[in-house]
Amino acid sequence: MAELIRMPKMSDTMTEGVIAEWHKKVGDTVKSGDVLAEVETDKATMDLEAYDEGTLLYIGVEKGQAVPIDGILAVVGKAGEDFKGLLDGSGSSNGASEPKAEAPAEKPAAAADRPAPASNGAEQPAPKAPAPAAPAANINASIIRMPKMSDTMTEGTIVAWHKKEGDTVKSGDVLAEVETDKATMDLEAYEEGTLLYIGVKEGSAVAVDDVIAVVGEKGADFQALLQGGGQPAAAAPAAEAPQTEAAPATAPAETAGANGHDSRIFASPLAKQIAKEKGVNLAQVQGSGPDGRIVKRDVETFQPAAAPAVQPAAPAAQPAKPAAPQPAPVAQTAPTPQGAYEDIPVSQMRKTIARRLSESLFTAPHFYLTMEINMDKAMELRGKVNEVSSVKVSFNDFVLKAAALALKKHPAVNSSWLGDKIRRYSYVNIGVAVAVDEGLLVPVVRNADQKTLSTIAAEVKDLAGKAKDKKLQPKDWEGSTFSISNLGMFGIDEFTAIINPPDSCILAIGSIKQTVKFEGEVAKPTNVMKVTLSCDHRSVDGATGASFLQTFKGLLENPFGMLV
Repeated sequence: MAELIRMPKMSDTMTEGVIAEWHKKVGDTVKSGDVLAEVETDKATMDLEAYDEGTLLYIGVEKGQAVPIDGILAVVGKAGEDFKGLLDGSGSSNGASEPKAEAPAEKPAAAADRPAPASNGAEQPAPKAPAPAAPAANINASIIRMPKMSDTMTEGTIVAWHKKEGDTVKSGDVLAEVETDKATMDLEAYEEGTLLYIGVKEGSAVAVDDVIAVVGEKGADFQALLQGGGQPAAAAPAAEAPQTEAAPATAPAETAGANGHDSRIFASPLAKQIAKEKGVNLAQVQGSGPDGRIVKRDVETFQPAAAPAVQPAAPAAQPAKPAAPQPAPVAQTAPTPQGAYEDIPVSQMRKTIARRLSESLFTAPHFYLTMEINMDKAMELRGKVNEVSSVKVSFNDFVLKAAALALKKHPAVNSSWLGDKIRRYSYVNIGVAVAVDEGLLVPVVRNADQKTLSTIAAEVKDLAGKAKDKKLQPKDWEGSTFSISNLGMFGIDEFTAIINPPDSCILAIGSIKQTVKFEGEVAKPTNVMKVTLSCDHRSVDGATGASFLQTFKGLLENPFGMLV
């Protein structure tokens, strides 16, 4: 069935986006994760990814056009499918693309999927007879889902709720704080009304687009909305929860009754995945989520050793459940004495670092170029610059400025591999790797070639502080064209760095070491720094990378040229 592609809200202040480029044309096959277009927001140019698979049936916005948030951009569906009715309805992503005879049956699902489907009833007079279906009350309530807050985000963790059930909510109010893979960000309300339902506890992880809350008119029947919105179990277990807690002896039997088929185990997708990997039987896990839902932490803290106390009642109620899987989790608890090791939950940031760098190293053919650079003149100039600068300029700032100027002369290095094409950038945005407690962040200094050393120093200091305080916003980390990683301050002589996608190269900076050089037969002390350029061989060749390093070396060995 055809689906509307709408303009997403890509930043906290975005009201509209401009289509900078389409990467697909009508008739192209689209897969989940494909980049459909580039969207210029008020803060950055970002990729618009597809979440539905099929054929791109329609493009409604030309390159260069501005589109408000939630405005229709395109339609994806089956080849040859009639999507005209979907565009006419304009408030629904479902239903209208099917023949009219089936529209009434599809209507409740469409109402649940869209926060404000009131317009659908007015625009489809044919199904008036079934119109009074139960979702009539749902028109006055809207589902709040986990938004995609960064280009790499797959799930978010609710750090804190700033509103509670029953509170009045206005557009722009901060509902909650969400920890993503890169920062902790505010989740703002875009609907007005009463917070009717909170579906995720603080500390719980939620996949992108999962339901987290409902806002609407006081007293609205939101349970029907949840049942149609991907959470059919939201209302059912509510009445049973007290019984489960009050009578633990009967809990397994009740769980078995509810779990007559696997879909009735009320667990988050992430919890199910972890349970499968660990061999944990979800029927034995006590959920701590909303209405007894099993969440990630329940599976991670589950102790199979406690199972025998509960199991005696289980065989009668679950004769069909195989006993074989049970010994596996029991065996996991015995081998190591308590206190001999510590399991540290993987943070959102660490998950993304692992995924992106693994993809980079195993998909991009890396090669490495190392060069020694005489830093005597740079050290001398730095002392003079710091005498007049209001901000202390570091050697890293010299490196960043030299790299930016060298990139302008070697645009092939200032590029990205995009599969069917290589994109070379006319601007220079340099990502600076910053170590934080949970991993590594790469905030971006934009148009670095146009900035003075003192301006670069001030920006890097500000961005590093934000990174360590987890205050970075998407505009701070998106859009790099080249990256630098400096471990020289830790005494590392030289190292190789993994390319930060989608950049083609990353420059690894070692420490400045004093050594000896000979002028004729006279030995003189000198200061040398080793740098290593990691290159993606798909877009950068060896000679290209070497030419860039020669220019970079020349700028640092004669740094006065960077000031004019």
